[in-house]
Amino acid sequence: MILVTGGAGYIGSHTLHQLVEKNEPAIALDNLYSGFQWAVPKGVELVVGDVGDQRLTEQLIREKKIDSVIHFAGHLEVEESTRNPLKYYRNNGVSAMNLLEVCHRNGVKNFIFSSTCAAYGTPKQMQVNESTPPHPESPYGRSKLLTEQILTELERAAALAGQSSMHHVVLRYFNVAGAKVGGGLGQATPRATQLIKAAAETARGKRPFLKVFGTDYPTPDGTCVRDYIHVDDLASAHLLALDYLRQGGSSDLFNCGYGRGYSVREVIHCMKKVSGVDFKVEETGRRPGDTIAIFADSTKIRSRLGWVPRFDQLDLICKTSYDWELELEKIQK
Repeated sequence: MILVTGGAGYIGSHTLHQLVEKNEPAIALDNLYSGFQWAVPKGVELVVGDVGDQRLTEQLIREKKIDSVIHFAGHLEVEESTRNPLKYYRNNGVSAMNLLEVCHRNGVKNFIFSSTCAAYGTPKQMQVNESTPPHPESPYGRSKLLTEQILTELERAAALAGQSSMHHVVLRYFNVAGAKVGGGLGQATPRATQLIKAAAETARGKRPFLKVFGTDYPTPDGTCVRDYIHVDDLASAHLLALDYLRQGGSSDLFNCGYGRGYSVREVIHCMKKVSGVDFKVEETGRRPGDTIAIFADSTKIRSRLGWVPRFDQLDLICKTSYDWELELEKIQK
């Protein structure tokens, strides 16, 4: 049985749907802080609770015979983390550590961790691979890197003691966007700050304008550059990571991105094109914690896990995100 923490959230729910399609038995744990009960697939049990509650997670792992955990639960806003670092260290750090302690104590075999390219900070070169030294510049990035380090130390300590250990895969996400191809699922978090989500909401008239944070960066058009990955492709990477660990793969770290970047202005142009709406854009100053430009070298995940992206098109990512806003309006009525 697989425990999916944050299973009612954006990426967690997409991954749960793919697990169900493959007839994988799974259970979701979510406190519904930014998740929604309706996002959990039919037939999957949702336990409403906190991932940092050791009594709850221990009960779940023992009673449900959990042998694998996919850990999504956590806060993810870079700018918010600079204003409220304790919130991020408490949830992304302490709660994750509580979960890892329970998993380690109860013999969980496989652990897949949802990390972030924010762990790299602003690299010397825009394209980063897994050997690029981490240098996070926000509490969000540092809290994620902390959990990565705890995973490594747990395995090292078990090896020194001559004990079997929980193996893990860390997936460092780049900028996740879009909605389920075919419809029915997408990001519903209120006041989300992710660019493509915000642009889709603006195109639908849910926001009066779209803010652009910084136009004086040393990039071709002055705006930040990011590697945008479709949520369905990212979800599939988790299933491949689970198969890899089940087949005896050693613990490892993989970038999850397409390997090229788009600027903020390019994304706005694309959203205007697919939506047919020339929405208002307001330019303002830089936002604390934002990296200038970064995109993935995804050679390793493609070669080691056999990951083959299916939705590597900015137009498709923007279109599914915009179409989802129409569906979401009906769900929220």
